[in-house]
Amino acid sequence: MRIAVDVMGGDHGSGVIIDGVKLALAENRRLTELHLVGNQEEISAHLHKIRLHGDPRIHVVQASQVLLMEDKPVDAVRKKKDCSIVRAVELVRDGKADAIVSPGNTGGILAAGTFRLRTLPGISRAAIATVMPEPESEFVLLDAGANTECKPWHLAEFAIMGSIYAREILRKPSPRVGVLSNGTEDTKGTELTQAALHLCKKLDLNFLGYVEGHDLFSNHVDVVVCDGFVGNIVLKTCESLARGMFAMLKRELTANPKRKLGALLARNAFRAIKRRTDSENYGGAPLLGLNGVVFKAHASAKERSILNAIRVATETLEFNVNQAIAREAAKAEPLLEEARKSGGASEQA
Repeated sequence: MRIAVDVMGGDHGSGVIIDGVKLALAENRRLTELHLVGNQEEISAHLHKIRLHGDPRIHVVQASQVLLMEDKPVDAVRKKKDCSIVRAVELVRDGKADAIVSPGNTGGILAAGTFRLRTLPGISRAAIATVMPEPESEFVLLDAGANTECKPWHLAEFAIMGSIYAREILRKPSPRVGVLSNGTEDTKGTELTQAALHLCKKLDLNFLGYVEGHDLFSNHVDVVVCDGFVGNIVLKTCESLARGMFAMLKRELTANPKRKLGALLARNAFRAIKRRTDSENYGGAPLLGLNGVVFKAHASAKERSILNAIRVATETLEFNVNQAIAREAAKAEPLLEEARKSGGASEQA
């Protein structure tokens, strides 16, 4: 498998990204080529430093520009045509790589992927799919921030894509899909969620209907569908809550000698929980719906995060996730096209 890695977009510099690439090459025999995209001199210097410069699987692709976090994505992609994100996406477009991994500007990755690769047939918008840990397993949240304003058929497309990703990557045979709302009754929610609810009921999914916030971490649902505005709030709230809880636990468990002793006895349990919730174990999130495998790693990604991002990208290729999405979207196309023509107005089930 051939992976293009944008090494310039992370918070910790290109060296950390390249170190993650080295780990991936050591662990994953399926990798036949890794294209490192960015400043050629900088990349080559670090490859020599870590003694990877002679590996025939490594190919350095020069990109003279970097898409910064403060850049406006669409404008920057058009003006910075030699930026590392665009060059990495073009490798897939031109058939020189099978997938892209980038820790760079999310909007820039989405814009470059949409402009250069387009979306899969039957899919009108790509979505960020984030895997969220819960006590028993994981669930997929999408959209987690790509589309702040959506139509009902967009949420229906997200439901199809999320179901396939949960089935193929999380190995859930019949993923339970729900639309996030403020209650389980059909009368709850907004005009958008009500119309999406009735549309999703007609799809070939294991569809639960509405799910609420308290369903997310109770092993009740495998795919949670919402617009990117809501999804991004859910994602960042959960991340902040996890950090806050660990900080409170640390403070309380070190408050006196007795608690310190109890914490010492329970340290393996705390370590297990920390590993379970560590975002580096998931590597990042795929942008589902693009006509190519595009994986967004965390901007703060360290070596292990890049390793896992490359791992999941190869799994997405191995299990033909995009082909499965295209097949299911084709089946649903008559229903979705009818919704698009009617404007997605809600109708009674």
